[in-house]
Amino acid sequence: MKFSLRPTEGAFYDFFSRAAENLVRGTELLTELSLSGADVQSISERLIEVEHDSDQITHDLYNKINSTFVTPFDREDIYRLGSGLDDVMDHLEAVGSLLYLYGLTRLPSLPREMHELVDVLGQQARLTAAAMPRLRVMKNLKEYWVECNRLENEGDRAYRMLLVRLFSGEYDALTVLKMKEVADELEAACDAFEHVANTVETIAVKES
Repeated sequence: MKFSLRPTEGAFYDFFSRAAENLVRGTELLTELSLSGADVQSISERLIEVEHDSDQITHDLYNKINSTFVTPFDREDIYRLGSGLDDVMDHLEAVGSLLYLYGLTRLPSLPREMHELVDVLGQQARLTAAAMPRLRVMKNLKEYWVECNRLENEGDRAYRMLLVRLFSGEYDALTVLKMKEVADELEAACDAFEHVANTVETIAVKES
């Protein structure tokens, strides 16, 4: 039987779960924002509120690390996971702000590939939120990081096809520049989700 001197205190796991639940809310708001007829300003403000809440969760997590003598697993990994979750939220908020500030939601429709990227992010968010509670027991996590990495590859394909469409001549040059910036943030969010999954894999391997 394997024994561990590490504490099983639930506060750290609660921080991770709350941060991941905010990512689900963030991707849901992006989905709303990308629909025609959406209340763009209201949705953007709600997304900013979620991002601020995530910042507070990260701040509280760091304070908890600094005030805890023995952590459930390596404190560097706790920092890395908390920071990774916060990075995802920053990218999601950036997408919402750019869509709003650039007025892109006033287009007849956003490119199909952009909707596909938002859908991939939603899947990654729900997958991550479902995985965080399982960190307590370090079980049934492999399918999470495998699927998250697969989704990141799917997001990469959608991103490349979006670039092809943007530079096809369908849009004027200024709109292309604006949408390219949004596309880059969407792709960065997909990558950030993968980084979170990779961190979880590292933690699980260390603790196995």
